Amino acid sequence: MSKKKVAPKIAIIRSNDLKMKTKYILHGGNAQHINSENDKFFAEILKDAKDRVKILLVEFAGRNEKIDLNYQTDKSQFERVAGDKELIFRVATELDFIEQVKKSDVIYFGGGTTIRLMDKLKEYKNLGDLFSGKIVAGESAGANSLSTYCYSKSGGGVIQGLGLVTVKTIPHYTKGMETVFRDITSDIESLLLPNYKFKVFEINQ
Repeated sequence: MSKKKVAPKIAIIRSNDLKMKTKYILHGGNAQHINSENDKFFAEILKDAKDRVKILLVEFAGRNEKIDLNYQTDKSQFERVAGDKELIFRVATELDFIEQVKKSDVIYFGGGTTIRLMDKLKEYKNLGDLFSGKIVAGESAGANSLSTYCYSKSGGGVIQGLGLVTVKTIPHYTKGMETVFRDITSDIESLLLPNYKFKVFEINQ
């Protein structure tokens, strides 16, 4: 009598199972100042990173003539809190941005002008997928670009960001500024970030 054949088990993988957790950290501004609050911010960026960390510093929001200065200043802020971690830095270029992101553990968006940053980031498709599983942080204009809506004084008011973090962000927040969102009907969270303050989001992407 022949044995009954048993069909092999097939693993069913749902799309949600393939998603990786991305850590976003949004900062209210002036992250280049040396103080204990900013030390906490940069330490939070590195906290969950590997012992050998590849960091991409994205200075697209700043003026071209200040790229090197901003790079060196942001690099120094990370080094202040690195502890025993080995940090490997690269400065982002528009031409190589996609490949640079793929090879990095941490993507850091420095401050500057939101519109300038957004104009450059909109050239790239599927950034949420590209950032999946990484640590992505931004201060001021960098935080604005990652948000659904944001307030940018230089941009003329409330503008749309990339929507990678579902919040309405006001960097450099002071009391009363939240009224800028009165015409936005969306009930998503208002993220009111004074200078030196930050908030962490962990999102499956």
